[in-house]
Formats: sequence, structure tokens, C-alpha cells
Amino acid sequence: SRAIKTNQDLLPETPWTHIFYNDFWGTLLTHSGSHKSYRPLCTLSFRINHAVGGMDPWGYHLVNVLLHAAVTGLFTNFSRILFGDGYWTLIAGLLFASHPIHTEAVAGIVGRADIGACLFFLLSLMCYVKHCSTRYSSWSTWGWILGAGMCAGCSMLWKEQGVTVLAISAVYDIFVFHRLKIRQIIPSLYKRKNLTLFFSIGLLTSWGTALLGVRLYWMGNKPPSFSNSDNPAADSDSFLTRTLTFFYLPTKNLWLLLCPDTLSFDWSMDAVPLLKAVSDWRNLHTVAFYAGLLFLAYFSLKGSINERECNGKTVLNGKQNANGHNCHSEMEYKTLEVKSSFASKDENGIKQHEMQKLKLPSTENIVILSLSLLIVPFVPATNLFFYVGFVIAERVLYVPSMGFCLLVTVGVRALYVKAQKRFLKNLVFCSTAALIVFYGLKTVVRNGDWQNEEMLYRSGIKVNPAKAWGNLGNVLKSQSKISEAESAYRNALYYRSNMADMLYNLGLLLQENSRFSEALHYYKLAIGSRPTLASAYLNTGIILMNQGKTEEARRTFLKCSEIPDENLKDPHAHKSSVTSCLYNLGKLFHEQGHYEDALMVYKEAIQKMPRQFAPQSLYNMMGEAYMRMSRLPEAERWYVESLRSKNDHIPAHLTYGKLLALT
Repeated sequence: SRAIKTNQDLLPETPWTHIFYNDFWGTLLTHSGSHKSYRPLCTLSFRINHAVGGMDPWGYHLVNVLLHAAVTGLFTNFSRILFGDGYWTLIAGLLFASHPIHTEAVAGIVGRADIGACLFFLLSLMCYVKHCSTRYSSWSTWGWILGAGMCAGCSMLWKEQGVTVLAISAVYDIFVFHRLKIRQIIPSLYKRKNLTLFFSIGLLTSWGTALLGVRLYWMGNKPPSFSNSDNPAADSDSFLTRTLTFFYLPTKNLWLLLCPDTLSFDWSMDAVPLLKAVSDWRNLHTVAFYAGLLFLAYFSLKGSINERECNGKTVLNGKQNANGHNCHSEMEYKTLEVKSSFASKDENGIKQHEMQKLKLPSTENIVILSLSLLIVPFVPATNLFFYVGFVIAERVLYVPSMGFCLLVTVGVRALYVKAQKRFLKNLVFCSTAALIVFYGLKTVVRNGDWQNEEMLYRSGIKVNPAKAWGNLGNVLKSQSKISEAESAYRNALYYRSNMADMLYNLGLLLQENSRFSEALHYYKLAIGSRPTLASAYLNTGIILMNQGKTEEARRTFLKCSEIPDENLKDPHAHKSSVTSCLYNLGKLFHEQGHYEDALMVYKEAIQKMPRQFAPQSLYNMMGEAYMRMSRLPEAERWYVESLRSKNDHIPAHLTYGKLLALT
């Protein structure tokens, strides 16, 4: 709703340049309540969708699916560089295409930010791969690195994590293209032939630093602030709780990639209970996760324990490899070797760096790249550098899932190569095919959950009952299922009694069904839970005014009008409620015959009125006040303004007609 339906940046009357100054939700980026989610290219794509098809969702979904198809094609093409032509590249592509974790990013329109970022992420990486392969032979190589930098910038303008592609490019260059080991990096600094390598890495580092610096400056040099329900661990006073929980969350995310059985549209609040003690059994998962990660990293960076250098040539298990460079095991090499042989360094005019680019990277090199692709893009979501506004978000795993798919593929390939018997090879292959089929079936089922809001929220009840029941109540209310909606709101409050939005929504439902005393009770609870909830003050004042409690209503409206919009998640909605409060306060003064006071309040309302507020009733009441004071020219001006803002506003036609009859 906030990203598209109520986002003023999508409307044609809003200058398109506003997109570059506002966040993803249409709030000014430097505002204290802004999420600091700066994704102008994604918002621009929404604006184009809106210009072409308005609010018809079909076009928005079509663009998301086409983008996912393009990303899948690019990822498969990148996999060819690592696995060559054949089954392994196909398996990597199919794993990515069918993975259920992508459903939120593709089926949910706002997930387009992740898909667009991934598209330019891969374009940047492919440009850098091309730069590596042409670095010693063509001047066009600097065009490729420029393209890599520009695509990295575009990826970051789709979503923040896109900038991490620069780190992945550096990993590719060092560990995949140049096949360096950790112990070889420092000595290679002193070799003249590696100057271009480190010059390229320097360019990547400088460009990444510049992008991050500009991004930080553009958002006002301040991190965003979130409510405790968005990220409960960040709000915890206990250092131990924060540490244990933040260490555990990556483990939970990896499990969603491995076994995406339980998925949810929202993982905030208590969806993942905090780890408050070392004795919590989930800490075992954390230990196992990081131990496995360290083992994989050690295995990859150290290389084969049987590998040794002999006269500058690689020797494996006492036998020299056929190309003198690759570090697969002998059996694996026979399975994967590129059908090329070179008698010497310069045979047939092919130089060593050109020979190098024709050979497939080793298993260890691919594991290093896969781990980097899995971990580095996920780092911004780990709360390591700054707190984020979610506990787990499935769409955030869209880019890291590429590393997961590569890791699974290289693992399956290693098992296939190690298997000696044909039966075992077939078992590995069939198991992988079954995994892809099951992933695909789960994706189809999960897409069913995303067919409409009611199905989506019902599917999330077992993960986040408070949020799911509350949202389901809104849907049922829109369907005029009043008793079911009331039950849903009460269920939400059963799981989390201090949710101001749910207390307010229940009060609104009761007010619309003339249960005013109950509505007042829930509005007061909502205000107690969130003293800045202007809409609760507004409706409280309206009920009190209708009950004849004018003085109490006046105090309520005044208090509402004084609430600042600092650090509020949705300042536009807040300003609309404050304007409505002032409008009703003016009506109260008007009914009491205090027309001068009413005019002062109306003028204040006009000053505070946000762009999306419908002003026809306010303008009409301004005209009424001037009419009662016999200031007819001013009254006529405001009646005309009311009809200009909404030409079918019946009260303004009636009051303007009376004025014309009078004159």
C-alpha cells in the first residue's frame, strides 16, 4: 500500500525528480521517520507501471516475472563460466529458477527491488569477468570495468545490498581467475605481472567506498530507527540476548534456503523467539552452522592437502596434472577437463593468461566464490553494522540464494565424481533432480498463498499469529464480514496485547457499528500503547463531540494537532490525521458560533495539510465561516476552491448556490 497505492511519487503530477530525494515509501530521505530505503530505480519502474496501466496489478506482476526470468538466464550464463557446458550448469540454473524462497520477491510487487538489484548485480559481475579475460590483450578491458562499476551503482539504486557485487568481483578475480591461495596473496604483491590485478582491485575498492560515502551523505548521515516490534533483538537491553539472537538468525536463514518448508510474509515480532540464555538448545544450531562454514572456508582456501609444488608445476597425489595447473583430484579432472592440451607456454601462439581463461576453475575455487556470494550480500541484513527493520525477510535471500545454488551444485558434482559405482552416480543425479522437482512444487504451492491477501495472511498464522490475524482482520472487514473481523482482531491482541494498530483497528470497527463506549476504550488503549497515534485521537474526539462532550473533544483535538511527525514510520498518514483533527476542531468552534477561532484553526489545517489530503470539505467550511461573518467575496473564493479540488462535492454546490442566491 505505502510503496504503490499511497505513494505520491508514482503520480504524474508529482515531479519525477522527487523519486531521487524520497525513500522507497515516498517519505523524504532526510526525515527522521524515514526507513532510509533508497531505491529510486525500483520506484521509477513502479511509476512507469502506473503510467502504463494505472493500478491494474497484472502489469506489475508481469514485470516481476520477466525480471526473474532475465535474472535466471544471466545466472545460468554465469554458471557456465564455473561449470562449463553441460548438466551442472543446467542444474544450477534450475535450482535458482525453482527455489521457493524467491516467491516473495517475485509474487510480491515490492520484492521487485531485490530482483532488479540482482539483475544489475549479475550484469556488473559479468562485465568484470569480461574485464578479467581481456585485461592483457585489449584496450576494451577498461570499458568492461567501467561497465561493471556503472552496473554496480545501478544495482545499489535498486536496493542497498547491490553494492556488494564489487566485493564478489574481487573474490572472483583473486581466487577464481588467478587461482591464488591465501598464502600467495601477500607474496604476489611483489610480482610485477600482478600489478594489473591489484590495480583492478584498487578500482573496485575506490568505487565501492565512493558509492557508500555518497549513499550515507544522501540519507543525512544518520541510520534509520525502527520500532521494537520490527526487530525485537535490537531493542533488547541484554547484550547476551542481542549477541546470541543475531548469531542465530543467519542459521535460520540458511535453513530457509536448505528446507523452505515453512515460509511467511512476515517474520517480525515474536516469529523467532529471542535467545536469552546460553542453555537455549538453538545455540547448537548456531555452533554447527559456523563450524561448517569455517570448515568449508578452510578447505577451500587451503586447497587439497595432497597438493604440492614441483618445479613450478602442480602435482596431485604424486602425479602431475595434465595441464600443470588445475587442482582437481585426478578422477574429477578426467570428468571435467576441457578438451584442450598445450605442449608449452607459448604453443600455437597462445599465451599463459589465455590458456588460463580456457580452463574451468577447481572445486575449491568455486566453493570460495559460492561462499562469498552466499555471505557477502547477506551481511547488510545481519545487524552487524547497523540495525535493520526486520528479523527475517525472505526477499533479502534472493541475491544470496545464487551462492547457495552454486554451493549445492558443486557439492553434488563432487559427490558424483567421487562415486565409483554407476548406481551411486545415478543415485546422486536422481536425488538432485528430485530436489529441483520438490522445490518447484513448493514454489507452485507458495504462489497459491500469494493469490490474494486473505490466503497470504492465513498462511502466516502459524509463524507470526499476531501480525497475520491483525492483517486478516483488515481483509475480512473490507469484505463486510464484521463478526469474523472482530474475532481476528481479538485473536491478534491475544498474542500481542500492546499492538497500537490492532487496538485502533478494533476500535474503528466498533465505532462503525455504533458501539461507541467500547470503541472509546480501545482508542484509549491504543493511545496508551503509542502516544503519537494521531488517528486514535481523531476518532476519540469525533465520538466525544457526537456525545456532546465538547470540552473533552476540544482538548483531544488540540492534543492531536500538537503531535510532531518526527521518527514516525508514516508521516504522510500522520499529517492527514492531524489535518482532520484541526478540521473537526474548526467545526466544533463553528457550531459554537466562534467563527474567528474556526477560521484560525482552518488556516492552520491548510498549512499542515499533506499533498494527498482531499481538501474539498475543509475549503467548504472556510467558505461557510466567511459566509456567517458576511465576508461574501472570501466565502465565494473558498467555495470555488472546494469545487475546483472536487467538482462533484455536493455540500459545496449547495453552499455556493445559497451564496449566489443571496447576492
